Amino acid sequence: MSKTGKILIIAPEPFYEDRGTPIAIRQVIESLSKSGRKVDLLTFSMGEDIDLPGLRIIRVGKPFSIRHVPIGFSYRKVLLDAFLTIALKRLLKQTRYDCIHAVEEAAFAAAVLGQKHNIPVLYDMQSSMPEQMKKHLLCRSAAVQNILRMCERWLIRRVDIIACSSGLKKLVHTIDPAAQVREWRFASENYAVSEESKRALRRQLGISHTSRVVLYCGSFESYQGLDMLADAYPLVLSEVPDTVFVFVGSNQSSENIKNCKGIIQVPKRPKAEIPRYLAMSDVLVSPRENSCNLPLKVFEYMAAGKPIVATDTECHRTVLDDNRAILVKPSAGKLAKAIVQVLKDPGKAKHLGCSAQAYARENLNWTRFNADVSEIYDSVTNGKVISSPDE
Repeated sequence: MSKTGKILIIAPEPFYEDRGTPIAIRQVIESLSKSGRKVDLLTFSMGEDIDLPGLRIIRVGKPFSIRHVPIGFSYRKVLLDAFLTIALKRLLKQTRYDCIHAVEEAAFAAAVLGQKHNIPVLYDMQSSMPEQMKKHLLCRSAAVQNILRMCERWLIRRVDIIACSSGLKKLVHTIDPAAQVREWRFASENYAVSEESKRALRRQLGISHTSRVVLYCGSFESYQGLDMLADAYPLVLSEVPDTVFVFVGSNQSSENIKNCKGIIQVPKRPKAEIPRYLAMSDVLVSPRENSCNLPLKVFEYMAAGKPIVATDTECHRTVLDDNRAILVKPSAGKLAKAIVQVLKDPGKAKHLGCSAQAYARENLNWTRFNADVSEIYDSVTNGKVISSPDE
């Protein structure tokens, strides 16, 4: 059967939802659509449809009327993944694809079936499976971790890889130095927000126009480091009393944050509203601990032109350095000291914000992203080596 020029993307999560991985997948699909590629998206039944030229969304069934799938591992997700694999087998019998782009754990089934149908597979590695599974009690033992690492090693040696951070790239190369890996550099934009809109948001949240705002935006999962950031709050108040911490992104399934008294918690907001929160803030914080996975919020933080305080991890150093952010060891005291430094030094704050924004303007724009996406898919479908954007 001759090739149709189609790309198959397998997304084992609700699509579309305003959260990390679906946002990233949407950007990829938008780029492919602009380039004239046809895309079939195989995904769960939950989520909103999006209408883009060349896109066909194929949704698997909803066993046992599952309506919600939390971030990370769950038994509901395992069940839905099984239905996704069945649908994938059926789909590959019906259609010939140039490439299978498999996100997260969907890459295992894609690797097996792609080889059977002689279709190259691009593994979209959003995180390390053994690392992610450590949060579950049954997966913390050395025996289970060894099995998970064996599975990850098996996969890495059979696919091309696109990772979301330098940390993941380094991890892959410790497993297989010859692995073909490229890093995503997602597009970000600085949206104009009027002074009146910023003032209105402060009034809505009950924040004085003179207060300094320290903002976290994203999920409330434990690995995000929000407990540590909450512990930094009283330390910051002791130095800069008129400071307000705002955490945006809570929902019904969010994990409780310890010692959150006085912190304003805002329910998860649509992506279109986030620029208002970024614009009204004085400091943006990403306190994620011990993770190879770069949070997408960092791209938006940089485009906003506000000073960033982040934990000094390999994932953050994918795009941040000491000229574009204050990077500190993961601790409440270190975070508090850095936040206070930014709040007390307007010159430093302006320099950090402008440097990050300049980097985003040059490297995290749609023109650059579209070129990278085209190069990645051309490389995979033509069997060429995927080079890193920094090489």
